[in-house]
Amino acid sequence: MARNYFITGGAGFIGSNYVARLLERGENVTVYDNLSRAGAPRNLKWLQETFGETSFRLVIGDVRDAAQVTASAREADVIVHLAGQVAVTTSVIRPREDFEINALGTFNVLEAARLNERKPIILYASTNKVYGGMEDVEVVERETRWEYKNLPFGAPETQPLDFHSPYGCSKGTGDQYVRDYYRIYGIPTVVFRQSCIYGPRQFGVEDQGWVAWFVIAAVLGRPITIYGDGKQIRDLLHVYDLCDAYDAAIARIETVKGEVFNLGGGPQNTMSIWTEFGPKLEKLLGRQIPVSWGDWRPGDQKVFVADTRKAQQMLGWRPRFDVDSGVGQLFDWVTSNRHLFA
Repeated sequence: MARNYFITGGAGFIGSNYVARLLERGENVTVYDNLSRAGAPRNLKWLQETFGETSFRLVIGDVRDAAQVTASAREADVIVHLAGQVAVTTSVIRPREDFEINALGTFNVLEAARLNERKPIILYASTNKVYGGMEDVEVVERETRWEYKNLPFGAPETQPLDFHSPYGCSKGTGDQYVRDYYRIYGIPTVVFRQSCIYGPRQFGVEDQGWVAWFVIAAVLGRPITIYGDGKQIRDLLHVYDLCDAYDAAIARIETVKGEVFNLGGGPQNTMSIWTEFGPKLEKLLGRQIPVSWGDWRPGDQKVFVADTRKAQQMLGWRPRFDVDSGVGQLFDWVTSNRHLFA
């Protein structure tokens, strides 16, 4: 029997990929999005052209509008909360806007769920930025990368929270509210502290979505600036693998409600943002890529690798895409969709 899914940010990168999956299997979907990000109208058009304009319900709305969120989510059985202000740099420049979208917006979604008699499942897209710079964790410098000295499996969910930057604070506020709405109100919630998500339909820009941004800039010949030393390590997780985790959490909600999961590619899918990623991209492109260099940005972690063992154990989940195949797929998508980036 089809469920009613309410996807905030449903026209975004992650949202449009998950909405497509839901529509393919015949679920009832409401896309709730204010279409403010540049890629959102393009993703919305793709969904409409692929599945038909009547295949899903579209609500052009803002998570800051509590009344509209509550009214729009009244029939929801599952809420996947993806809408948000996504850039650390933007949060530093406009902290109030960042707070209102990420902290207050998440509160509005939670209240909509509390007022919904169906007691919908809520999945929340949090971030590894809730752990801050992780200055207490020792790292070592190698030739092309930084590495954790004593965390061979990556950072666990027990890593102390240390909200750093307005973005870290606003997302962390949402993260903790989502956890507590299970404890206090019994709403079945799951928090995913997501690492570096990448894949098709990602219209990355310089301050958010670095994997896609580097691929897009390289293919179109746009200038690339590397902040820091380029040895920063991230674990890359393909968006299809992320969607698998969402499905697994919904299927196992009775055992995972109230839980928090670190979700990334794990130690087997790590890459430094330029000293290792750059040569890989140059090989795909067939030429050298000129770059300029800038200072480290606030809150930038030298290393973040998610320990995904809890997700593997409780969700029965593990990534299917390795970095080479996933980045190759993204490169092919960007190359064959140049017109979308004009």
